[in-house]
Order: sequence, then C-alpha cells, then structure tokens
Amino acid sequence: MNKRIILLIGGHEFEVELNDTDTANALWLAAPFEGQTNAWGDEIYFEVPVEGDLENGRKVLEVGEVAYWPSGSALCIFFGPTPVSKDGRPEAISEVTPVGRLVGDPSRFKVVGDRMRVQVKRV
Repeated sequence: MNKRIILLIGGHEFEVELNDTDTANALWLAAPFEGQTNAWGDEIYFEVPVEGDLENGRKVLEVGEVAYWPSGSALCIFFGPTPVSKDGRPEAISEVTPVGRLVGDPSRFKVVGDRMRVQVKRV
C-alpha cells in the first residue's frame, strides 16, 4: 500500500496517494508542514521543506497528477490546463518529478485559489 498525505486548504480536505519515488518518500517524512498556495492556470503549487533532484522528469502530466518541482522546491497539483498547455493536458513550466495523484475527482480542486493556507499531514 502506498503512502498518503492529506492537504487541508480552505476548509477542504484532499487526499494524495504517493508513488514509490525517493521524492515522494521525502515529502511523506517531512509532514506535517504548512505552506501558502500559488495559482497558475489549473495548477496549484506551494513551497515544501524538501530538496530533491529530478526523478522520472516530465513536463506534460495528466489531470489529477501531483508532482515536485525541483527548481522551486514546490509541490504542484495539476487539475487542468496551465498557461503553457498545448493540447488541454496540464503542462509544467519545466520538468517535474511525478510523486502521486489526487484521490477522487480532481475537479474538486477548483475551489482552491491563490494565497490560501495549506496544511499537509500524513494519513
């Protein structure tokens, strides 16, 4: 069974199932921690207390994927197109490390906006 984290944002709870990458494990071990959201199209990202190298790097992701952005030490949640998307799929500004995916309907994440407090906890 994979490890999971919970994102508490604006009274909403979102569960993320982490994959087996070293970066995902580092995120799980770093929890609990807090941050502040940034919105970029249908991507929310926030700084995390993890520093990691790129693993299995990609720019184009699927709706609901969660990734770590090494350039910004940030966790990125992709729930739709971003300003650099070419075909409607989420696309990061630079390569990211996929670390997991949202559990449930990714469109629920549309309630999250810019500059919201996020708490990250282990499940």
